[in-house]
Amino acid sequence: MSARRTEDAARQTYQAAERWVNQALRSNGSLFTPDAAIWTPELLGELHTRFLNQPDEGTGNFIEKLKQQLSGSPAAVYQLMGEVLYVSYLILANKNKQPHIETVLGWSPEPVGIPPELIGGLQAAFINLGPGNGMIPFYVGRLIETVEQWKTLELSHRNRLLNDPWSFKGFLFDRSFHSRMLENNRKGQSERDILLHIVFPDSFEHILEVDKRKIVGAKAFASFIDQQETDTDRKIQQIRQAIEAKRGIGFGFYEPGIRECFKPGKGESLVEVFEVGEQGRQQTVSDLQALADETYLPVSFLEEIESLLAEKRQVIFQGPPGTGKTYVARKLARHLAGSGDDVAGRVRLVQFHPSYAYEDFVQGFRPKQMDVGQVGFELRKGPLLEIAEKARDSDKPHYLIIDEINRGNLATVFGELYFLLEYRGEKMRLQYSDKDFSLPKNLFIIGTMNTADRSIAMVDLALRRRFYFVEFHPGEEPVKSVLSRYLEKNPTNAGWVADVVDKANNLLDDSDAAIGPSYFMREGLDEDGVKRIWKHSVLPYIAERLFNDRERLAEFELENLRKAVSSGSADGNVPGTDEGDGNAGGEGEA
Repeated sequence: MSARRTEDAARQTYQAAERWVNQALRSNGSLFTPDAAIWTPELLGELHTRFLNQPDEGTGNFIEKLKQQLSGSPAAVYQLMGEVLYVSYLILANKNKQPHIETVLGWSPEPVGIPPELIGGLQAAFINLGPGNGMIPFYVGRLIETVEQWKTLELSHRNRLLNDPWSFKGFLFDRSFHSRMLENNRKGQSERDILLHIVFPDSFEHILEVDKRKIVGAKAFASFIDQQETDTDRKIQQIRQAIEAKRGIGFGFYEPGIRECFKPGKGESLVEVFEVGEQGRQQTVSDLQALADETYLPVSFLEEIESLLAEKRQVIFQGPPGTGKTYVARKLARHLAGSGDDVAGRVRLVQFHPSYAYEDFVQGFRPKQMDVGQVGFELRKGPLLEIAEKARDSDKPHYLIIDEINRGNLATVFGELYFLLEYRGEKMRLQYSDKDFSLPKNLFIIGTMNTADRSIAMVDLALRRRFYFVEFHPGEEPVKSVLSRYLEKNPTNAGWVADVVDKANNLLDDSDAAIGPSYFMREGLDEDGVKRIWKHSVLPYIAERLFNDRERLAEFELENLRKAVSSGSADGNVPGTDEGDGNAGGEGEA
């Protein structure tokens, strides 16, 4: 799911926006002269004083007034205003974009130009504000004061916001402005919509608020929306997801056949019903209930994972053994892949291990019996390359599940994919190929990571930055209640096991090595079954964790735990779920 425009001009716009985020929001750098400090609190303060606190309400156009307001400024102030105009104009339809920027830069005593590689970023026209430039000062002013307030945040806080589209939106919508130009003035509020899209083009549409309200209020789209949702942009995500199931990734809300549902043109009628077919209905967020029933996880948790995948396209489920990570990954991928005869080929699972290499995962030379009876080598594609090529030839979503991702030497296995994971759509030459390669936008990656495995240390910060991480810990919701929910729906005479597992986890006091519920999520579970599982799966696992503290092992004998629970020493909490290591459950694991 992505709100990005896909034409070449738009790609250049997104590249320019990403450069601005890295240079100006993550640091105090410059778009036009990367080695210079331009987006600094001091220079933004200069623009605040000269432009925002000296609004010119006289005659003349925007550029004429701006020249007077900036008169006598240092060269860096003129450059900053030129870069501010560049960002404000990025997705607007305005024929004067480049001339305005070049004019302002030309006023400087030390003028700089727009770098050639950034000129193409101005060619796209996503949003049309109509004739005239009357609103431009307010868009520009809101950008300046927003970034000025942004600079007051700690760097770690800024980075967290830039890694979370919804937290970033919260920051933007929580601003109040105090300059003479903007105080008690609602003009230019749509600057927020522009910023949302250029910073997070996969999560937020290039649509102004007035049309967003029309879209979510359209009768034609009503069946695609979870009526409990209150956020307009999340509702639009739900609508996009349903429509993509029929039209494929990359459609625009202003395309013929969709625009008429919320904004008919002159002589057109409002479309009351938009048919996406049965697959589209299955793909709506509100239809995750069946998957929630199957995994014993709440719909809200699955929705959150779906949103993370839509935003970054790659997530990792991390938690101790027995928490259902692999099971949920497979079920979720199969659900999101939709239906169709080809669905099995659009979900693939691989498992990393210490001897797994780049040649196994991406591409490499492998032995082959030759015609003459000798052994030679041939270039073979790995699972990553195979599913990427399938996805590129399709408009349907494809999912690659990497089980035990932290057990491989990740820097070796991924190679140049580190770059391609972060820059989807960019191309790079693979080491065994003479052709450029990119990861298609409809390829999603779900990894699972065992936090009890000491090889977790091999997951470096570079990889962590490229994935969203989802916690699967038995002591924390929503996984905490999975076993109790399972036992409620599958009555057994061993219902007490949830309290026993909870008591054992409290004694272990290690969230990365807690006992997951999957051990006990099996059909026909009875008291004898619990004893077998505890003796042959759980207790050996605990013994390994207590290798240097073996005298404590008696505390974890099943009968001792049952006595502690029955005597009232248990606190009543219920543990959670995990995947494959020693799980007993097949389809029963959560």
